[in-house]
Amino acid sequence: MYSEFINNVKVEATMIKNFIMNHGMHLSMFNEFSHLKLLSIAETRFASVVCMLKRFVEVKAALQHMVISDKWSIYKEDASTAQHVKEKILSDVWWGNVEYILRFTSPPIYDMIRIADTDTPCLHLIYEMWDSMIEKVKKEIYLYEGKEPNEESDLYSVIHDILIARWTKGNNPLHCLAHSLNPR
Repeated sequence: MYSEFINNVKVEATMIKNFIMNHGMHLSMFNEFSHLKLLSIAETRFASVVCMLKRFVEVKAALQHMVISDKWSIYKEDASTAQHVKEKILSDVWWGNVEYILRFTSPPIYDMIRIADTDTPCLHLIYEMWDSMIEKVKKEIYLYEGKEPNEESDLYSVIHDILIARWTKGNNPLHCLAHSLNPR
């Protein structure tokens, strides 16, 4: 259910981005309202969805100005998709979902992946980073949901299971040894 929620936001954001970028008139209109560009990041790159959603938040006002402009309503080709895009961009619920996803992915998960994806030696930091990342994710989800630390959160349970499964898959004695040998 919750992974479906995240996937639905991702699919909608990708559809909006592709609709704007693949229609010359819409791209031209977007460029009139925004000095930033929409990002196309290959899904093989780390945190591509997080990067795309962060950019959407940065250009939110430009997107909203674009879809309420007179030029948007003039465009008649693929009118049903254009209407769907307009509804999503003007939807407070959809933007709330985007911001909710970003609360628990960026910075906690995004920053951890970004640090681990550098050429800088960081093996000794991985063990501690995973532990603190999981705590930060819990804090953000519980804060957003208005829950106490001893209460249950369905979303956090799903995210926690995913993070622990990923940690278990990648964890090895070398991480533990490097962490224990790291002087503080």
